[in-house]
Amino acid sequence: MIWIIGGTSEARELVDRLKNKVNYIITIATEGGREFLDSENVYVGRLNKEEMLQFAAQRDITAIVDLSHPYAKIVSKNAKEISEELGIEYLRFVRSKSKHGNDVISLNSYEECYDYLQEIEGTVFFTTGSKNIGDFEKIKGSNRFIYRILPAYESIMECRKFDIKMEDIVALLGPFSLEFNKIMFHEYDADYVIMKDSGAKGGTLEKINACKELGIRTVIIDREEEDGFYSLEYLEKVIIKKFKKD
Repeated sequence: MIWIIGGTSEARELVDRLKNKVNYIITIATEGGREFLDSENVYVGRLNKEEMLQFAAQRDITAIVDLSHPYAKIVSKNAKEISEELGIEYLRFVRSKSKHGNDVISLNSYEECYDYLQEIEGTVFFTTGSKNIGDFEKIKGSNRFIYRILPAYESIMECRKFDIKMEDIVALLGPFSLEFNKIMFHEYDADYVIMKDSGAKGGTLEKINACKELGIRTVIIDREEEDGFYSLEYLEKVIIKKFKKD
């Protein structure tokens, strides 16, 4: 059985492609992602490295196919180490990075972003999800921070945990068009938009272009280059060739 680590739209697409062709199980972190998966072979829950190791051993996993989010570094690191420890294959799908001009402020990490935010004033619109809200709130000062998050229970509760005002929460499922982003950024009078480079599937270019047209400063928390499969079609072919049902 192969283990697909989900967390992206590409993972859902791959599951649809592999149905009835290979034996698989897909894991996702939260219940919110289950509604997008038309599959019975789903495990929901966050796993640390030891739990991942037990998960693979108990299910006789022969390969790990990692389609976790580009910024889920710890998940990918653990998955790769586990595959080496168990002597099984590790296949990583990598989203292509977005191409953007010099007018975009590119930072190498969340830590650099925290430092940058402490030097600015104004309204900051975050499209980075709910995971780092607590750290952002520590450095908010007198600025207004607005968080666009998934309309999922876990994301909403993360906002409530840090006492984010309802007027500063935008709970919507993306990705969004250029025009929709423009309307939203304009409506909230954003001076800065903070984003991750989630690639074309994550609507990164639409956000960048919306900021350009509105004259809003764009800040991208960049990600490292990765080795892996950049084509979902090719990854599918490799999986079927190696692990097709008898």
